[in-house]
Amino acid sequence: MRLAPRSCVQLSRAVPAQKRGSQYPETIRHSRRKFTTPTQRRYADVIHSASKSDQKERVVILGSGWAGYVLAKHLDRKKYHITVISPRTYFVFTPLLTDSAVGTLEFRNILESVRRANTDVEYIQGWADDVNFFEKTINVEPAVLDPKQSYALTQARDTPEASKLIPEEEKLFQLPESIHLKDRVPVFPVKYDKLIVAVGSYSQTFNTPGVRENAYFLKDVGDARRIRKRVLELFELCHMPFVTDETRSQLLHFVVVGGGPTGIEFAGNLSDLVRQDMSKIHPDLVKFVKVTVYDVAPKVLPMFDAALADYAMKQYSQKNIDIRTNHHVEELRKGPPRTRLAQDKIPPGRVFTIRTKEDGEVGIGMCVWSTGLMNNPFVAKALNHVHRFPTKSATIDEGRLPADSNSSAWQIKRHPKTGSMIVDNHFRIQLESKGDSQPTGHAIMQDVFALGDCTMLDNLHPPLPATAQVANQEARFLASMLNKHFDRSAGKFSADSYDKDSGFDYHNRGVMTFLGGSKAILQGPETERAGAGKRLKGFLAYLIWRGAYLTMTLSWRNKILIPVQWLTVRLFGRSVSRF
Repeated sequence: MRLAPRSCVQLSRAVPAQKRGSQYPETIRHSRRKFTTPTQRRYADVIHSASKSDQKERVVILGSGWAGYVLAKHLDRKKYHITVISPRTYFVFTPLLTDSAVGTLEFRNILESVRRANTDVEYIQGWADDVNFFEKTINVEPAVLDPKQSYALTQARDTPEASKLIPEEEKLFQLPESIHLKDRVPVFPVKYDKLIVAVGSYSQTFNTPGVRENAYFLKDVGDARRIRKRVLELFELCHMPFVTDETRSQLLHFVVVGGGPTGIEFAGNLSDLVRQDMSKIHPDLVKFVKVTVYDVAPKVLPMFDAALADYAMKQYSQKNIDIRTNHHVEELRKGPPRTRLAQDKIPPGRVFTIRTKEDGEVGIGMCVWSTGLMNNPFVAKALNHVHRFPTKSATIDEGRLPADSNSSAWQIKRHPKTGSMIVDNHFRIQLESKGDSQPTGHAIMQDVFALGDCTMLDNLHPPLPATAQVANQEARFLASMLNKHFDRSAGKFSADSYDKDSGFDYHNRGVMTFLGGSKAILQGPETERAGAGKRLKGFLAYLIWRGAYLTMTLSWRNKILIPVQWLTVRLFGRSVSRF
């Protein structure tokens, strides 16, 4: 038997027991033994914040929208271990969502996969259920089987039955001790060193009766697919010989509620679909088509000056799009006008009735609701209070720490009207103490950040708009700061260095809106030096609109596919197949 050289034996003895045979500390190795399958052991790395290849700080990002996806894309993966938690496995390029709703672009043209090839980004398809700031832990509920994961949400979601385990499955699944069942749904913890909340917002219905159940929203690719299917369905239905002309005029009446850029662009795209494609396929039905835009404000496109807004109104008047301002929607229900039937008794796909305060009841075939945003229920409920004050990561600059660290006196600072989280110009979440027994206090969390639609910058008036442009700039700023202030000697982010750096400064790049028919309007930013920004309209603005969004597209794949699809539609028309 051949013995190993003496030097090798001495070297083996010199290696600490913790490092010999495993790269994990003893406590984590003990926890990982409870995970029996390779997949479970991989999630043990996520749960216990330990990587097989390194001990980098774990940055957990909640959300895969503009803020979350762009942040994950620009963070240095050599410095941080990045984990994205989101119910969606993709990022949606929302400025072109209206194009995909009418077939000008295919759905894949506006999507970017979160699971990109050749990256070290860890992804978990789930909903964040709760956050423990003291333990630096997030409870995650799986969203793989959730049927609403690709649609706009308008209220706090209910756990779908598809995600719940039946008693027989509970015996088949091997659930480690760290995973528990909540209402028969497996919920597991995820550790973080830095947390970025970028969960976005929900569609606002203003509690208008019937809107949540009957309206079509436009925030996600599932919404665009649903709208596209309904438009084609209505034309095919009206082609049936038993449908009367009166019913056809109601079914082909398309209503858009909301006079902002999304609603106006969808109306323009829908008009192009009817004029360029449906007029050739269903020429006898075009005379029944009507598009109406309702808005509660005195004018549409309020972010544009009067001249550009009037130009848009004139263009829509030429396309027979009826713009009705100062109109208040009171109800949206199934069934024809002047009839009251039990909503659960009416089969789907028939005529809807929209009732406004000014015009009364009108029969329509579809209502696209695109007005207002509401606070994300996760922000409103799960982040409603601090279970235990994070003494190791929060800096108190006013007041004092309560004697009992479990005190609920500390809460996340919020806007009193919208409920959005108030962050400083470094996007750090702020805490404030409330209650009769505690003095008013203020603290800043050094390891928890928030950005995007669910936040508002402190002491900024007026607040920044909830747009892709704002979220994109915020994400790029935070990513650059996290990369810049990484202390290589300590192997982690330096909060002190970041605190001394300058805060976020938003640069307005202007606004632009597509009007249909190769025309658009564009308004540049106002500056102190040049005064009012440049204003363009017509075909030139349309070319800039297309070029700008093509430049903003985040992958080379879609930078190639989008112009190819535009050219294909120009030469051969849109696809009008229902699927």
